[in-house]
Amino acid sequence: MSATITPLDVPSVSDGHVGGWVGVGGVDSGPHGTAEWLQTGLASFAPWSTIRLYYEVTVDGRTQYHELNPDVQPGDKHELAVLEMKGHNSWWRVWVDGKPASRAIHLPGSHGTWYPQAVAENWNGGTGTCNTYAYRFSNVRLAHTNGGVWQSLRRRSLFEDAGYQVVQTSRIPSNFIATSL
Repeated sequence: MSATITPLDVPSVSDGHVGGWVGVGGVDSGPHGTAEWLQTGLASFAPWSTIRLYYEVTVDGRTQYHELNPDVQPGDKHELAVLEMKGHNSWWRVWVDGKPASRAIHLPGSHGTWYPQAVAENWNGGTGTCNTYAYRFSNVRLAHTNGGVWQSLRRRSLFEDAGYQVVQTSRIPSNFIATSL
């Protein structure tokens, strides 16, 4: 999964965090239903307004957060990707602006079983706080083989929570803005 993600404004985060990211895996995607994922994107954490470029990996339910740039500004564009390595099933790498940004990461059981995700999220720790964000996702692409050739997103499944929306910015589903209302 690859996309260019641009923060359109400084988020307002009272509790928890907000983020815009691309990735694979999920809370029960690992072996025997364990948490396992890899994602890279932009995040902001309460109580600061700074936008941070990061990647995060979870294996066996243990999460490691890696900050790559602590000072991203609104309007800064970054091409972000997670890609399974050619010839190495279940081994992944994070790419930022066309360059490797992580070591090789082994995610057991991931080969051919996970679906790609392009996500904007608000996590408020259950407080009910309405954190705000606005991220432009452009050129969302998929690689259908390890280390493969990138292809534009042709279809999508869309999930929107109350108070947030996805606005299509072109006729193809690979360009959109995810924002709070």
